[in-house]
Amino acid sequence: MSAPAAPRRLRGFTGAGYDKQRGLLVQAAWFAALNLLFVKWWFPPRWRPPLLRAFGARVGERVLIRHRVRVQWPWKLTVGDDVWIGEGAWLINLEPVTVESDVCVSQEAVLCTGSHQRHSPTFEFDNAPVRLERGCWVAARAMVLRGVTVGAGAVVGAGAVAHRDLAPEAVLTAGGAR
Repeated sequence: MSAPAAPRRLRGFTGAGYDKQRGLLVQAAWFAALNLLFVKWWFPPRWRPPLLRAFGARVGERVLIRHRVRVQWPWKLTVGDDVWIGEGAWLINLEPVTVESDVCVSQEAVLCTGSHQRHSPTFEFDNAPVRLERGCWVAARAMVLRGVTVGAGAVVGAGAVAHRDLAPEAVLTAGGAR
């Protein structure tokens, strides 16, 4: 049996270890662009990659980003060529997210680089990058958590949660690895 967690004292939270890497003005400009343009169904998909690039993302060629996709910080995003990001996907990239070429991130999938130290009374951050290697697929409503690398050609099946690295060509389903 593990030791009981320390009582939470969230008032003391400092946010130590999390660097947004841009000032408040740039953050506000991105949130305005994200919510007024980027996520809208009427905003042309061909304009989404250039908008991300304007805010510091590295985005390859022939990238399709559907509407309702949310990106926390574009300057912490790298996307290869021939990538599809499905409607409603959420890239919570407090730390870098790297999506290599020929990757599909399906509808409402979540890539989350953020977490908290559960034993910290002030619940300090415990963030780490996410990497999707060439040719992998993160299926609908799947989730890839902080610090995880999804290997080349691997699949995180619909509704599955990748909480540790997946080997190349591995398949993780909501019921476990296969």
